[in-house]
Amino acid sequence: MRLEVEITGKTFKNAAGETHEVLASVKFALQSGEVGVLIGPSGCGKSTMLRIILGLDRDFSGHIARPPEARIGMVFQEPRLLPWRSVEQNVRLAAPGITDAKLSELFRILELEAHRSHFPGELSLGLARRVALARAFAVEPDLLVLDEPLASLDDALAGRLRDEIATLVASRPVMTLLVTHSLDDAIRLGDRLFVLSPRPARIVQEVPIGIPRAKRTEAELARIRSELAAVQLESK
Repeated sequence: MRLEVEITGKTFKNAAGETHEVLASVKFALQSGEVGVLIGPSGCGKSTMLRIILGLDRDFSGHIARPPEARIGMVFQEPRLLPWRSVEQNVRLAAPGITDAKLSELFRILELEAHRSHFPGELSLGLARRVALARAFAVEPDLLVLDEPLASLDDALAGRLRDEIATLVASRPVMTLLVTHSLDDAIRLGDRLFVLSPRPARIVQEVPIGIPRAKRTEAELARIRSELAAVQLESK
């Protein structure tokens, strides 16, 4: 399994008919088992890039190569749960063939077992994000796309959910593409970081992290964070 992304340009017209350039040159590839992170400032075009990669926006210059048989799991910025369905029903709707054992294991990892019969309106934002993750992993994706899944969470909750994402990603070979503007999320979850410039977004540097996630010390994370901060500052 391999994802190849080569976007040479993306523009749009506003209501006044003015043309705006959203994306410039973005080129990278991901292999099965890798976690790639697109990191850049808010509004630089990250979500637009995801729509192109997922095939939801075909009005761009370039080429996207996804394995045609690949199963895709998507976690949006908002959980997007059906309010009239329970937690379990929301997950089973996306993966009707999931076994009881696999669903129970997912709920155990994400601490959702006690909430199976609850409805989205009864959940906190953190729990709703867990359900969205369970739904994405339930389809056993070959490509997992995470669009700022930890946004709007406090540091403690974001840290716990980040650890749960790492556990799930390590549980099976999956290409993972994470979009974030958080340096902490990027360096703790990513294998390769693609640093984006402000709009129109382009990749200004690719930063590989060779140390396995479980073995990254705080000193090593601090060093990578400092390097990334310097790259982001230069790209402004």
